[in-house]
Amino acid sequence: MKPHKPAPLHRRLVWWLLAYLALISIAVFSVGNYVHEHAEHSAWRALLNSELDSIVNHIEHEPHYRWQDSDTLRLFTIDGSDGVPQPLRTLHPGLHDGIVINGRSSAVMVRETDNLGRLALALDINDFHELEEFATRWVMLAGVVMIIVTVLMASFGVSRLVRPLSSLAKRIDHLKPGVPGQRVIVDPRGSSELYVIADAVNDYLTRNEQFVERERAFITTASHELRTPIAVITGAAELALGQPALPERARVQMQRVHRTAQGVEQLIQLLLVLARDPARLIALGERIALDQLVPDIIEDHRHLMGDKDLRIEVDGLAPVEIIAPLGVVQAAIGNLLRNAIENSGRGTIHIQLSSTAVVTLQDPGHGMSPEEIAAVHARMARGDRNEQSGIGLELIAKLCDHLGWALQIEPCAPRGTRVILDLGASLPQAPGDAMT
Repeated sequence: MKPHKPAPLHRRLVWWLLAYLALISIAVFSVGNYVHEHAEHSAWRALLNSELDSIVNHIEHEPHYRWQDSDTLRLFTIDGSDGVPQPLRTLHPGLHDGIVINGRSSAVMVRETDNLGRLALALDINDFHELEEFATRWVMLAGVVMIIVTVLMASFGVSRLVRPLSSLAKRIDHLKPGVPGQRVIVDPRGSSELYVIADAVNDYLTRNEQFVERERAFITTASHELRTPIAVITGAAELALGQPALPERARVQMQRVHRTAQGVEQLIQLLLVLARDPARLIALGERIALDQLVPDIIEDHRHLMGDKDLRIEVDGLAPVEIIAPLGVVQAAIGNLLRNAIENSGRGTIHIQLSSTAVVTLQDPGHGMSPEEIAAVHARMARGDRNEQSGIGLELIAKLCDHLGWALQIEPCAPRGTRVILDLGASLPQAPGDAMT
């Protein structure tokens, strides 16, 4: 399952702006509508109270006064007669807005009087409501258009704003490890913050180049300075072992010196391999016939069995070739075979090579429980040293990670341990595979 890719910065900004505009628009519309309704009610109340005061005053002081309804104002006495519209009969004293009388919206002021009973003065506001609804629709349309235009302009502006940041990210992404002199250049339209980021990245690149140069100088010096005395020790040991008159006890010690020198030479080679870029190791690799190399490695390690009741049996060697550094392959397989010999007292060590470059070693030792195997894998992941495992399973595990190989340890029934070294990543690629 691929991890969720976060949305681009400019899209996030536009969405936040859209949400902000929507909230602001809703708040402004709500407040405006509340203020409008409050002002409208205040206007109707003042107008109708003034008219109703005038009507009541004329009726009470002028016996011959008769009110005449107009197109917009109508006076009703709520006395239960048929002439009173049904919506007015249940209204309590006060202002009522939006009362429908004969199909038209009206604002009604109801008042209790001592001499005239309950009066209701109705103002026809149907035309005003239609005009109000028309204005509201246009205001909402204008608000939507404003939001759309603002979002489009903001999207364009934010895109131009973050474009230098995207350009800086692409330049950082195009940096190649191991190439000296690389620097990040900021787009002239970029802000001062981008220059701060670029300066920090360039400073890191400078310090990283200095670190890599120190590492390269150390590796070059160490490989030369260590290999020379190791070669001297190995040569001297071989000369001493070639002397027929060499005492047996001295011969045993010289053989030990010779094996130790060879192990140190392999260790140096492995460390140098780990210090190199895996892509560059392809140029240092050579075509190796594993089915021919494995028997040579077995013969080189037979002396480790000594007087143990051990046998090494080859179950099958499929013809297969890989491309890898020869010394590294020898050290990896040889170390696994060394561990199998050292951890077994008697029985048969089985070795098998498949056509997919998978080397399997099964020893007849006491075996390991799943908990012990989990501890070994954890130790290999941490890179902890185990002094009793030759070059070390930890170093072989790191080598496998570096070269794309795979190392697996599992228990066998009824006893013993099976180690699987998959070298399939070093198989030669077909021309079609190289193109993909």
